[in-house]
Amino acid sequence: MELDWQTIVWKMQSFVWLYPFIMSWFWITGGILYWVLREGKFRRPSDLPEMNEFPRAAVIVPCFNEKENIADTIGALSQLAYPDFEVIAVNDGSSDNTAELLELLQQQYGFLRVVNLEHNQGKAMAMRAGVAATDAEYVICIDGDALLEAHALHWMVYSLTLRPNIGGVTGNPRIRNRKTLLGRLQVGEFSSIIGLIKRTQSVYGRVFTVSGVVCGFRKRALHEVGYWGIDMLTDDIDITWRLQEGGWRVRYEPNAMCWILMPETLRGLWTQRLRWAQGGAEVITKRIGEGVRGRSLRMLPIVIEYFISVAWAHVTAIVMLLWVMSLLPFVSLPFDLHGPIPSHWGLILAGTFFIQSLKSMTLEQRYERGLFRYLGWLIWYPTAYWMIAAITSVAGLYRTLIFGRQRHATWVSPDRGIK
Repeated sequence: MELDWQTIVWKMQSFVWLYPFIMSWFWITGGILYWVLREGKFRRPSDLPEMNEFPRAAVIVPCFNEKENIADTIGALSQLAYPDFEVIAVNDGSSDNTAELLELLQQQYGFLRVVNLEHNQGKAMAMRAGVAATDAEYVICIDGDALLEAHALHWMVYSLTLRPNIGGVTGNPRIRNRKTLLGRLQVGEFSSIIGLIKRTQSVYGRVFTVSGVVCGFRKRALHEVGYWGIDMLTDDIDITWRLQEGGWRVRYEPNAMCWILMPETLRGLWTQRLRWAQGGAEVITKRIGEGVRGRSLRMLPIVIEYFISVAWAHVTAIVMLLWVMSLLPFVSLPFDLHGPIPSHWGLILAGTFFIQSLKSMTLEQRYERGLFRYLGWLIWYPTAYWMIAAITSVAGLYRTLIFGRQRHATWVSPDRGIK
């Protein structure tokens, strides 16, 4: 029986188009529900919700080679509008003068305590050390280059104390560096994609991952699930799954803003997204290997969506490769392929993505004014980021399957886009 290659390719193109189309409307609907149920009751982040008491909170700042950023990070923490908090900076065996800078900052700020680890043991171990050093029940973790907004701690603690079953809260990262095309694309990405996804997942009950750059936890929840795994590439994905499998809820708090640095080079972006993809694959394969049962069934919708997204990444990569081959004059293919997806479908998808971006940026305008000027840059998003997402998803999965998880995940200084 002769294969009908034209039909096979058409079905592959349909899947490449249909999956992001359906997910876009899924996220739009989830964003609207989140607004109606939770977000619409507050006008702006400075309209703080009332709290009967202000339990002590600790901000954990794991540091590795942060000499360029740590003073700004600690300085921003000095502006926090919360009555009872401490900051614990954990120097994870930095090879620069981060330790000396932290000692000077400790003399300047009475709320700061410094923990020095002799060797680089990884972010997970640094956060474990920070949590062990405090008696606060609520801990907020930020990166050593992040600038926490003044009211963010209030919002994080408020969210953690709303219900006794809330074990984790993920905040709202905002991009600081936005001078290059990649920087502006990421402003649009965080404003129109990531925030909307987290709203949707929070409403429907399961979050794939907290934002590791700004997240908060109930200390008792961390203790019950065994804290962060030291053998996982992405500690934020790992702890999110541990909490939810342990019966704890994870909540998104968009009012808890944190200004972050992101890669502005293709190499830095590739490294970051490959790490994210590999980290997600590590968590999924570990759970599948242990067997999805009992409380793990809570995460089944996220597992199913993950495998559909990986299948989409494979099909997209194949279709893109076939399309490039069809452009070569010396290659003859047994089917016609004039683009990754048919042109009229592309227009529908572009229109859907525009509606999604418009809706998400409308929600985000309350947190950051002037976002709509980045809407024009988002026309490049499907071309640039979908290709990167497809390739890194495939590469991250196979790197995990072939090489397995690391025995002990340490860290290196990332590309932060500012030289």
